Formats: sequence, C-alpha cells, structure tokens
Amino acid sequence: MAKKVFAWSPVRKLMKDNGAEMVARDAVDALIDYLEKLAKGMTNKALEMTRHAGRKKLTLEDMDLAMKIV
Repeated sequence: MAKKVFAWSPVRKLMKDNGAEMVARDAVDALIDYLEKLAKGMTNKALEMTRHAGRKKLTLEDMDLAMKIV
C-alpha cells in the first residue's frame, strides 16, 4: 500500500467540521484517495500550462487556469 500524502486526522476533522458526527475509517480513506487523485490530475493539468508557456516553474496562475478548465 502506497503512503498517503494527506494526513488522516485533518481530513477526518474536516469531515466532522462539516457536519459528520461520526466518521468511519474507510470513509476517511476513501476521501483521501479521491483528494489525492484530484490533486494529481490538477497538478498535471497545471504542468501542461507551465510547459505551454515555456517555463519550468509551476505558478499560481497555472493552477488557477487548470482549476477553471477542469
């Protein structure tokens, strides 16, 4: 099993702060998996913007554009 990027406790706290009184471990794990896939996809899209502009550094503008497109 690959190491997770997002920490379990803050994600669980986020879920609880948004109204979930009790949260199952597998529900937190499912959300973490989803967030990691979303972050990877968004980063790849932003990297397309970076490369298209002929740069190496991914910028806030690249991320903003990627999030608007997707």
